[in-house]
Amino acid sequence: MIEFGHLTHVGLRRDLNEDTYYADSELGLWLVADGMGGHEYGEVASALARDAIVREIRAGTPLPQAIRIADEEIIRTSRRRNDALPMGTTVVAARVNGNRFEVAWVGDSRVYLWRDGQLAQLSQDHSYVQELIANGAITQEQARSHPHRNVVTQALGVTDPRNLNVESMTGELKPGMQLLLCSDGLTEEVDDANIARVLARHDCSAQECVDSLVAAALDGGGSDNITVVLVRSH
Repeated sequence: MIEFGHLTHVGLRRDLNEDTYYADSELGLWLVADGMGGHEYGEVASALARDAIVREIRAGTPLPQAIRIADEEIIRTSRRRNDALPMGTTVVAARVNGNRFEVAWVGDSRVYLWRDGQLAQLSQDHSYVQELIANGAITQEQARSHPHRNVVTQALGVTDPRNLNVESMTGELKPGMQLLLCSDGLTEEVDDANIARVLARHDCSAQECVDSLVAAALDGGGSDNITVVLVRSH
């Protein structure tokens, strides 16, 4: 059985929520998309991504391919409107089918897996600081306060489709496991140890855990839009 919770919040410093999400246990699809701040119409790009991916999954398209189709649609829409700047969005999505899951992502929205009392980040941020970490130039801890930590190296609608890196992985979803999808508005304010602390609580529903995580991000400063989706297997 699948239980899930979801919430999005504009945060404390933004006027507009450019994040969006989708949560549907019948379709077995959950996703978070973070429209690019500074790019005009970030909320349009994230909504376009969501709608295209949902439509494609319903039609039986594989998840990575659905994300590529969403990318093409955003680019087409942007060209049609003659936008001065391309509109972009990150996306992280999870599909659950029986006891298997598949996750796919572009950008720095993340997916974590909670298993056997441990939190593991499944996705790897497509970001400037992640490249610096990979090259050994900075540590994970330094990345948290790096001035360019919000610079993504991949996004739908912005990256040349030929260079678009839709990463995906699959795994087994056993009872007791949890998949957490979130925009960087959560991870910017709440570190992995505190995320793990919330997911470890046996006394709260998936929705209560989500509410606690968003509250923690707001307590941390709420510098960006915050979106959290939690999928729990029973």
